[in-house]
Amino acid sequence: MAKLVFGMNQSLDGYVDHDQMKTSPALFDHWIRHVRDLAGSVYGRRMYETMRYWDEDRPEWGTAQRDFAAAWRRQPKWVVSRSLRSVGPNATLVEGDLERVVRGLKAQLLGEITVSGPDLARSLTDLGLIDEYRLYLHPVVLGYGKPFFAGPRPPLRLVSTDRVDEDVIRLTYVPA
Repeated sequence: MAKLVFGMNQSLDGYVDHDQMKTSPALFDHWIRHVRDLAGSVYGRRMYETMRYWDEDRPEWGTAQRDFAAAWRRQPKWVVSRSLRSVGPNATLVEGDLERVVRGLKAQLLGEITVSGPDLARSLTDLGLIDEYRLYLHPVVLGYGKPFFAGPRPPLRLVSTDRVDEDVIRLTYVPA
């Protein structure tokens, strides 16, 4: 049975804004390894559209960006949307019963399935489907933006802390 994990980069005041939080080479390498090891990803529409950037090679990319793109393209993706009519390669559009689809994925797959997007994570939290939350804390205070928790923070229990690079700490929580 797969584990459903919601994890994102986050400012100290709880926001997710990747333009304001720069990714060091060590952190980017962490994300490459993470994506390579996933059983798949469940995306909300907005996050999926952001990540489609990795579908086509860019001449300015270095080795790390090409490695991440290859890992991202390889993994199966499920995109939850009421407005999209199609999705890109290696992706499946989820328009129906979200709970049924995600429960089915958890039952069929082994390893980790990542959840991408705070609004989708809230829906899956409300359904009791997220097994683990990973907050990658950056030493940045934004004061605005999209919050990591799109609704009330669920009751959580801290299970581990890891230093991912010289400035970023990963806090791992499970539902309490």
